[in-house]
Amino acid sequence: MVFSTVLFLFRFLPITLGLYYLSPPKMKNVSLFLCSLVFYSWGEVRFFPIMVVLILINYICSLLMERYDNQPKIRRIFLILSIVGSLSMLVIFKYSNFIVDTINTLSGLALPHLQGVSVLPLGISFYTFQTMSYSVDVYRRDVKAEHNIIDFGAYVVMFPQLIAGPIVKYRDVSNQLHVYKNRYNLKQIEDGITLFIFGLAKKVLLADTISGLWHDIIGNYDSTGITSMGSVGLANASSGLVWLGLIAYAFQLYFDFSGYSMMGIGMGKMLGFDFPDNFNLPYIATSITDFWRRWHMTLSGWFREYVYIPLGGNRRGLKRQIFNMFVVWCLTGIWHGANWNFILWGLYYFVLLTIEKMFLLPYLKKSKVLCHVYTLFFVLIGWALFVGNEQGVGLQLLFTKMFNFSGGVSPIYFLRNYAVLLIISVICCTPIVEKIWNVIKKNTFLKISVLAILFILSIGYIVGSSNSPFLYFNF
Repeated sequence: MVFSTVLFLFRFLPITLGLYYLSPPKMKNVSLFLCSLVFYSWGEVRFFPIMVVLILINYICSLLMERYDNQPKIRRIFLILSIVGSLSMLVIFKYSNFIVDTINTLSGLALPHLQGVSVLPLGISFYTFQTMSYSVDVYRRDVKAEHNIIDFGAYVVMFPQLIAGPIVKYRDVSNQLHVYKNRYNLKQIEDGITLFIFGLAKKVLLADTISGLWHDIIGNYDSTGITSMGSVGLANASSGLVWLGLIAYAFQLYFDFSGYSMMGIGMGKMLGFDFPDNFNLPYIATSITDFWRRWHMTLSGWFREYVYIPLGGNRRGLKRQIFNMFVVWCLTGIWHGANWNFILWGLYYFVLLTIEKMFLLPYLKKSKVLCHVYTLFFVLIGWALFVGNEQGVGLQLLFTKMFNFSGGVSPIYFLRNYAVLLIISVICCTPIVEKIWNVIKKNTFLKISVLAILFILSIGYIVGSSNSPFLYFNF
């Protein structure tokens, strides 16, 4: 079920909130758990057992780690079992056929694909990381093991952040899960509604609209792989048009993912939970290091806390630190998808971050303009690697078009059609919107009017266009 659909907005969400608010205090987690299971199972009922198994593995292992608190070896065994159990599901469904293809390519064999794993369970990369962080935190004694399986299940399948984040650690919400009375207040609900509407507008008014520019260039492909009439096709595009399309894709990905995160955080507030922020205006970053402090912050934080620091972080000398960064960025690339372009994308950022760490960062701080130009240029190249496996693209063709400055269809026509939207997109990537909103929200009538207009426009767009799933559903 997608947030930006009439079904979700006018059926599932009102019914769920109504049941949640009307439930007795001690039954709120039950209603949240059951409604979240309905949300997950709506289009993915065949993957319901996977969710149940992941919940049970981490729930039982954490209880056993607590039970054998004074026996380190036994606790470590149960930690390993929980991690292996969680990762095995992810590997089987997300990476098994990729591994088979790689073996076939390297060895010349013709091993068959595993049957039944061609479709990736929605959100498995996100909720796998959440359950793993819980088990690790119990092992570290950072949190106590959850004894109520309904409360633990409500944390794992909580629908606002289930499918595409933000990645919420158990300790982020454990206190609120156990507050049965006065879990939320009207101010929190109001803030949640505001965030949700802004996130919805980001998704449907900006991301889905600007995506038209990118798809006008590469083509819109149907289920049979046939492109629609009227698209340029990457082979026919000029270098200028390809760069313009990449800029559009960068906007689409940001507004799509940050819009989803904002909606999730907003719904979390409506339910009485404070989820961590996931984006902080990444396109105003002054370096690649700064960019990754602003983009998908919960994923970066997860890898830092559960991989980078346990490997030694920056405490064992420069060589070990660079090795630790290499591991983290290999895993970051692999996490995003079972394809070599994602691994290259991760290694690409490892190289850039290493160069900045070694010597470049002090030089970037000397110019307030060049640092932004540098960052945006290399981020765009990164998105080219990221999108290189999409149908109609191809890494070799894309990079050839980007850097050989060939002729082809000019970007002028597309600039005329999308200029206003591109300008609005640029503005929405800066602090300007937040500053304007801080002035508007002081006037209650004006605030309600702006939110109502954004919501009505978003609904109008949803009704009048085809459904566009969130991009990070694929990861």
